[in-house]
Amino acid sequence: MAAEDTGSTGGGEPKRRRRRRRRPRPKGIPAGGAAAAGGKPAATDPKAGSSARSGRSKGERTAGGGAATTKGRRGAAPRSQASGPRTPTVKEVSAGGVVYRRDDRGIEVVLASRRTRRGDLAWGLAKGGIESDESMADAAVREVREETGIEAVIEASLGDTKYMYVWEDVRIRKTVHFFLMRATGGDVDDRDDEMEDVRWFPLERALKRAAYRGERDVLRRAADALG
Repeated sequence: MAAEDTGSTGGGEPKRRRRRRRRPRPKGIPAGGAAAAGGKPAATDPKAGSSARSGRSKGERTAGGGAATTKGRRGAAPRSQASGPRTPTVKEVSAGGVVYRRDDRGIEVVLASRRTRRGDLAWGLAKGGIESDESMADAAVREVREETGIEAVIEASLGDTKYMYVWEDVRIRKTVHFFLMRATGGDVDDRDDEMEDVRWFPLERALKRAAYRGERDVLRRAADALG
């Protein structure tokens, strides 16, 4: 298989200035985050794509069972008050694609990387929100073009993946619909600066390099479809 390719599907044109795209606020989140929504800040999961679970507070564990209880304590708060307000939760739907190219060396797919909140470089598939006047397929093609600079056409659906993360103290339950897409042109240097790097990887290596389990599952579906 071929080694990583940092080049593009196009020729040797000079690098273009990448567009700056502001990350949209997930739908349903007020400008003030959880505080504006009447919620309580939740622990932030540093990895998008993994479930963000916040443990019970010390007060909840004491009131929830065991020898230590609130029975008989003067001025003890009811359980409903001790637990505090629940963290607001909203649902969000996005679309993206597994973009591939094939030649005599084999199959390669494009991955894009961004920094996590911990500062680690995480490689993954291009994806993003669906505009009000878009279909899922149209949104997937647009997001691939914006995040990777690659033009592509849809060949098949790869199903979806679901995960949860926290954004501005609001828990997001996200569903992403993915499509198998064939690259037809474009240049990885003509992408949004939201992505730190975009590269072509041999399919087998992309399966190991993708940071999130859900997207690795999607890549396996793509590998099965491509034969």
